[in-house]
Amino acid sequence: MCRHEKMCAAGPGIRRRAVSVAAIADTAEVTRERGDLTLGFGLPVAGSWARPEHVAMFARRAEELGYGSLWTFQRLLAPADGEMPPQYRSVLDPVVSLAYAAAVTERVRLGTAILNAPFYPPALLAKELTTVDVLSGGRLDVGLGVGWLPEEFTAAGVSIERRGARTAEFVACLRALWGDDPVEFHGKFYEVPRAHVEPKPVQRPYPPVLLGGAAEPALRRAGRIADGWISGSRHDLSRIGEAIDTVRGAAAEAGRDPDRVRVVVRGVLRLDDEAHDEQGRRSLLTGAADQIRGDLDRLHAQGVTEVFVDLNFNPRVGSPDVDPNASVELAHRVLETFAPAG
Repeated sequence: MCRHEKMCAAGPGIRRRAVSVAAIADTAEVTRERGDLTLGFGLPVAGSWARPEHVAMFARRAEELGYGSLWTFQRLLAPADGEMPPQYRSVLDPVVSLAYAAAVTERVRLGTAILNAPFYPPALLAKELTTVDVLSGGRLDVGLGVGWLPEEFTAAGVSIERRGARTAEFVACLRALWGDDPVEFHGKFYEVPRAHVEPKPVQRPYPPVLLGGAAEPALRRAGRIADGWISGSRHDLSRIGEAIDTVRGAAAEAGRDPDRVRVVVRGVLRLDDEAHDEQGRRSLLTGAADQIRGDLDRLHAQGVTEVFVDLNFNPRVGSPDVDPNASVELAHRVLETFAPAG
C-alpha cells in the first residue's frame, strides 16, 4: 500500500475547475519575461514506480506545488546482448503517458524529452501530438532527437544513416502539417500530398519544438531551427555554458533572437547521495538540498531556462528491480523538498 494513500487513492479522473488556454499562455509568457528558472519534474515512466496511480499522483502533486512542467522520455527496447542502464529496461510510451497526465492536470506544461524522430512517419506523430495538445488545452512541448541505439532503428524498420538530416527535415514537415490547410510537403525523406489535416494544435502556429543532442552539429541544429535545446542525462553540467553558447551562437547566425531559445536541462538529481567525477569534484545536482539549490542557481546563471528533476535516471527510483514503495517514498521527498511554491 502506498504510504501517501490520500494522493494514491484517487484515479485519473478529470479535474473539475476549468482553466482557459489564454491563462496558460499568459503564465508561460510572464515566466519568460521575468527570466525565472522554471523547475519541472520527470513523470514516473521507467522502472517499478511507473504505474498508473503514480503517474496520476505525481502529476497532480507537481502541479499543486508549482512545478512548471512534466516530462517523459522514450526507449523502445533494451538489447538482450549487452548491458544497458536499468532505467532503459522498462519504459512507458512517452506520448500516451503525457495524455494520461493531461487528464488529471490543468496548468502544468507537458513535454517529451525526447522522442526519436526517425522512428515515426511525420503525419502519424503530428496527429498524436496534436491530440495531446488539444486534450491538454495547449500545454505540449515537443522534444525530438535523432536516436542512437542501432537495435531500435532495426526494430523500427528505419535506417540509422543520415538521421541528423532526416530529423531536421522532420521538424519542417511537422510544422507544415500543423500549418494552415491545405498542407503540402515535399522533401528528400518525407512527402505529404496536398491535403486537409485537422484538427490543428491549440498552440499557434504550432507547439514549441525542442531538440536534443550533445555533438556540435546537434547543438547548432537546435539553435538554427528549434525553439529550444534539451540536454541529455549524461551531459557534464559543469560545462553546460559551452553547449549553450554553441546553441545560441547558431541561433544568432541564423538571424534568430538567441535569448528566445529555451535551454532545458534534464536534472539527474540525487538528494543526500553525493557523486563525484574523475577529479573528485562533486557532480552538480547531487548531495544535500542546499548544495543542489546552489547548483540550480549556477545553472540559471549560465543561461539555463528550465531544469526538470528526472528521477527515472536515478537507479534508486528508475530501476525495475527496486521496491516501488521505496522509489515512491524517495521521489515524494524530492518533489516536496524542491517545490517551487515552497
